[in-house]
Amino acid sequence: MTAKEIRKTFLDFYASKEHTIVQSAPMVVKDDPTLMFTNAGMNQFKEYFLGNATSKSARITDTQKCLRVSGKHNDLEEVGKDTYHHTMFEMLGNWSFGNYFKEEAIFWAWELLTDVFKIDKNMLYVTIFEGDKTEGLERDTEAYNFWKEHISDDHIINGNKKDNFWEMGEQGPCGPCSEIHIDIRSEEEKKNLSGAELVNKDHPLVVEIWNLVFMQFNRKANGSLEKLPAQHVDTGMGFERLCMVLQNKKSNYDTDVFTPLIREIEAVTNSQYGKDEEVDIAIRVIADHVRAVSFAIADGQLPSNTGAGYVIRRILRRAIRYGFTFLDTKKPFIYRLVHTLSKQMGDVFPELVSEINLITNVIKEEENSFLRTLEQGLVLLDTIIENTNDKLVSGEKAFELYDTFGFQ
Repeated sequence: MTAKEIRKTFLDFYASKEHTIVQSAPMVVKDDPTLMFTNAGMNQFKEYFLGNATSKSARITDTQKCLRVSGKHNDLEEVGKDTYHHTMFEMLGNWSFGNYFKEEAIFWAWELLTDVFKIDKNMLYVTIFEGDKTEGLERDTEAYNFWKEHISDDHIINGNKKDNFWEMGEQGPCGPCSEIHIDIRSEEEKKNLSGAELVNKDHPLVVEIWNLVFMQFNRKANGSLEKLPAQHVDTGMGFERLCMVLQNKKSNYDTDVFTPLIREIEAVTNSQYGKDEEVDIAIRVIADHVRAVSFAIADGQLPSNTGAGYVIRRILRRAIRYGFTFLDTKKPFIYRLVHTLSKQMGDVFPELVSEINLITNVIKEEENSFLRTLEQGLVLLDTIIENTNDKLVSGEKAFELYDTFGFQ
């Protein structure tokens, strides 16, 4: 299945379960002081969970563009170095606002994965919340009992508060969750070590693909938990990871979510993916980061030196530095990738089409500016080294370099 077919199959499945398909919310958050960026599919529905507003539909499904580079959920330093973390990613989700709860959420997730997508159930593991005495929270035996109807006991794993009690941030709706992990290692590897022992151990081929969150509480500003007025379901599945599984790949970057961008990067930088690890990391960083920056600009967030704008500038400059250092690119080129991205995803996210000129121009200007900064920094570094007899750089000069290379 292509990425487009996978996305459509997910949405159509939940539409058949009487869910209303809604558009993705903007990735840039302007009206919530607790968030800079949408970091999960549930962000736009927070007021429904808290009981401060009522949804027109009790059941909703969508694909939400998310960004995780700051705050509680921050994957930036892993991006590019591994093959399954991203800054910007799509989160496929389904929600119930006081309608159905754990039983239906678990049953439908299992039906979609094993009956519709035809994933071998022996490849799947699920986790449940083991409880936490310090919070006065008990083990989620209810979820455990529902899972036992579908999967063997040795594929159900107790998870701690860090992994199996989901919170959107320091405050807000939260609750126990049940993760679904998949083991896509070779049969020989599976014989030597059970996948159960690798769940939540950062193994690149035993990864979480879906998180079913059972929203029952609100984390208050003082850190205490209070029960929500109603019980809700909030699920989030990593679209890129699902594509990896269904397209029988070992890396998200080998799916058709990323291959058009990677081919374009190879063409414009005269590089080759899959031959050298440092080059591969650089190409993955650039392919990931151009998506994040483009979506942010399309949503109205320009790069700047403060707040959300600084985060976007930092992401773009990280991509530029990787291209400069490992792909020997001394001229702007990332802006040239925007057309490929817009053509690839514009039907689902039309803002990439309507704002293509703005995105292209802003990225090109940022590239020009930062490449000049990099050149000045290298000249300064050479001067410092030449004039430092003992090869030790003073703190004052180190901070001068720090600023010159573009980090405020």
